[in-house]
Amino acid sequence: MHHFGTKDRLLAALHEGYMRQRLAEARLMCERLTTPTERLAALLSAFVLYQVVDRDATVAFQREFVRLADREVMAEGRRMRDEYLALVRGVLSDGIEAGEFRECDVRVQSLLIFGSAQWTWFEPDGQVTAEQVGAQLVDLVLGGLLVRRSRVTGLSDPAGRVARTVRACLAEVAAKGTLPEAS
Repeated sequence: MHHFGTKDRLLAALHEGYMRQRLAEARLMCERLTTPTERLAALLSAFVLYQVVDRDATVAFQREFVRLADREVMAEGRRMRDEYLALVRGVLSDGIEAGEFRECDVRVQSLLIFGSAQWTWFEPDGQVTAEQVGAQLVDLVLGGLLVRRSRVTGLSDPAGRVARTVRACLAEVAAKGTLPEAS
């Protein structure tokens, strides 16, 4: 509190740091993977992996920050969340344009994806690993979007190229560090 002044400013700074990290990871994944299908599979996998690689911040993001979202102090965090959402929507639009994804309402589809990925039901010590849940999310979402559903096969493999790329990007961004800045 000494560095931030108020609890709202502290939470806003944490939110901004969290979003900076997530955006850096998403951009890196999109840079390293070439097709919209691979990019969306990576983003979906990452959504679930956040539940274990950055659990405390992810749960706080999903619960606390939403509660404070409309406050002015959260403006930069909202801007970054909008940027992340635009990135996902861009991947969806690119997939439609490339003929990889069927036509859909990109806005609704992106909200459905975020809604399913950010629900806090996942238990890291449960019977199903984050990688397994991520693979099922990839299979579910891409199975509904892909023009040729057979392409989902390697994309949902927790040991496949997309999953390895996701883990490498998360590790690389984490190693660089994205601590929140004091106001």
